[in-house]
Amino acid sequence: MSLSVLKEILLTEERILGRVAELGEEISRDYAGRDLVLVTVLKGSVVFLSDLTRAIAIPHSFDFVGASSYGAGAESAGKVRITHDVSIDLAGRDVVLVEDICDTGRTLETLTNLAALHRARSIEICVLLVKDRGRPREKEHGIRYVGFHIPDVFVVGYGLDYGERYRNLRCVGVLDMESAR
Repeated sequence: MSLSVLKEILLTEERILGRVAELGEEISRDYAGRDLVLVTVLKGSVVFLSDLTRAIAIPHSFDFVGASSYGAGAESAGKVRITHDVSIDLAGRDVVLVEDICDTGRTLETLTNLAALHRARSIEICVLLVKDRGRPREKEHGIRYVGFHIPDVFVVGYGLDYGERYRNLRCVGVLDMESAR
């Protein structure tokens, strides 16, 4: 796929994979000897999870939850809707929520509450991208593992989409909305 739909490449594939390897090492150290479960959000975080799970050197499980706040647009719809719950038992287990991007913080709040309802022993958050919004998030969360801070722009690639397209880009870039139409 052509990168012509991007105004700018923020993160190259090499830079992303290097940071994901570091996150995997950190998580491996922090959760050695524990019953770790990664819970990730469909669909955007699947690419991140695929690389992260291979970078974690300790035994662990993973599962998926469906959550949507964007729909087909470029702006958050304001409400998070759970479309698919986890299928494995989280009770008494150490959960790391794996998310592609933190924008408003609403999705992370919803997922944290969901993991708590499932009686997880501990809940931490790993996010590939945190938008530096220049204003407070509606919901602040203690994100333990951060891949990158990025400007408050609409990005695609490495699993992130616009209208279900551009997830397959190996980099993360700023979408040129005119080219994307």
